[in-house]
Amino acid sequence: MSEKLPQQPQNEEVDLGQLFNAIGNLFQRLFNFIGKLFKGLFSIIIYAIKPLIVYFKFVLVIIVITTILGYIYQRTKAPVYYSNMVVKPNFDSKYQLSSNIDYFNALISTENIAELSNIFEIDSTYAKELVSFELEPGPETQNDLFIEYDEYVQSIDTSLVDELSYVEYIKNRDLMSGRLFAIKARSTKIDIFPKLQQGFKKTFENDFSEHQKKIRDTVAYLERQSLNMQLERLDSIQKTYLEAIRNESNNPNLSLGFGNALPLQEEKTATKEYDLFLKEQELRRNLNRLNQTVAEENTYYDVLSGFDKMGKRDKSFTRRYTMLFPVLALMLFILGFLAVKAFNYIKNYK
Repeated sequence: MSEKLPQQPQNEEVDLGQLFNAIGNLFQRLFNFIGKLFKGLFSIIIYAIKPLIVYFKFVLVIIVITTILGYIYQRTKAPVYYSNMVVKPNFDSKYQLSSNIDYFNALISTENIAELSNIFEIDSTYAKELVSFELEPGPETQNDLFIEYDEYVQSIDTSLVDELSYVEYIKNRDLMSGRLFAIKARSTKIDIFPKLQQGFKKTFENDFSEHQKKIRDTVAYLERQSLNMQLERLDSIQKTYLEAIRNESNNPNLSLGFGNALPLQEEKTATKEYDLFLKEQELRRNLNRLNQTVAEENTYYDVLSGFDKMGKRDKSFTRRYTMLFPVLALMLFILGFLAVKAFNYIKNYK
């Protein structure tokens, strides 16, 4: 039995050695895979820019020619101006706004000048100067996002709160999740933008938003009636307690106590009167909050910042043709080179 005992540590050392070797081989394969991945990406990049180096003179000629063509095209093309209007849609009219933006762009692309002129109530000479419309998220602060997340948490089942953190909520937000929206209008006419603002009024006033507003007004009316009724009943109860207090003061023989203990009726009445006062304040706060909400959201949309009287020059990359043309030419050149190489490889493949 004593001869078998020393063999146990040797077996454990063998097992640990095999385990460490397996872990080492696993890390080695991982590092080899990462190395091959970076090597492959590096090879792709080098192979993509290789034609630019091999045919450097030809590429230089292409850049010069396309830059000149881009400059000429930019000089002959009318400049594009843009302006933003920040709005806060109410009664879920933001969905109709998004749909109408797509509709306006479709009218512009099909050159339906008559319909655009009718929608925005502008002259056809102004309507044909429209270039595009774009809907973007409005300005939001970190506090706005925290408030929005808190309202969302309160509106869902408590069992789902732990499954969606604040970071995940912000990551999964889309354009329609916001409350503020920026409408970007582009036109070749620098002073057209104030004329477009009135046309967007039709966008927010639609059947669905009108239905939502009627529901809100009805619910607010019923809630206001309920609060006023509670205040009237509370006022009646307060008058009853005041009358009881006056009766107690006029009747010193009326008391509530135990033996020779001090009467307790005065303290009890005062406590209930104070509770009634607190309840009245709570009801009045709720009523004021309801009236404030109805007053603040009594229109289909609020304009936080209207269109500027004069638009700004659009200097985005897609409008800077002296840079856009050369970049597109180089991309086409590289794609053409790769296509030729692929064609020759397939042709000579055995």
